[in-house]
Amino acid sequence: MDLILTYQWEIFVAVEVLSLVTLFTFGIVRYLLSKRRQSLLFLLLFIVLLVLEALLAIMIYRETGEISTFQIIITIFVIYACTFGIVDFMKLDRWMRQKIGLWRGVDLLTAKDHCIIKRNKDPKFIAKKYRWSAMVHFAVFAGLQAIFWLYGTDSLDEMLGYLTDLSWIDAGTAAESPYANETIYSISMVWGIVFIVDFIYSWSYTIFPSNSGR
Repeated sequence: MDLILTYQWEIFVAVEVLSLVTLFTFGIVRYLLSKRRQSLLFLLLFIVLLVLEALLAIMIYRETGEISTFQIIITIFVIYACTFGIVDFMKLDRWMRQKIGLWRGVDLLTAKDHCIIKRNKDPKFIAKKYRWSAMVHFAVFAGLQAIFWLYGTDSLDEMLGYLTDLSWIDAGTAAESPYANETIYSISMVWGIVFIVDFIYSWSYTIFPSNSGR
């Protein structure tokens, strides 16, 4: 266990790299080598690696008894893989079929795939898609922030106090914030900046539709 605690980040990065390799290998075996059944083994391996990441976070939490940056990062990755990751995998799968099909000189895309590709070039559809993703990001961000605040405060009144008086943001320390420790505070601050940038960027496709084809 000491070895895992010492090299937890190295293990996490290695698992993430292996996960990406398994996804690309899945596409190569399935579409380039035309071995559909064997390709499922690599998809199964990806799921196993995802479960291992979650187990790793749980093991370290049980050993240390505290929530650290490591557990939060893994939680974000696991949540992403189970939500937006599914959509991104479908995009990757479609992209691999398109590229490998060109190499083989065959069309591996279905009529639905061609329709999706054409639709993804429509500025109105792009704007709608980014509005939806922005609202989902907002819901996830607000939900997890509420959990963090519940963990770091003692009452609803205290939470409302932080919500109505944002001077704690300028203070720049976890001690004067609604967060339980520096780790959660730092992650929340960085995530807050990312959220604001992503939210503005996503809605720019609606506010400036002429640029939606960028």
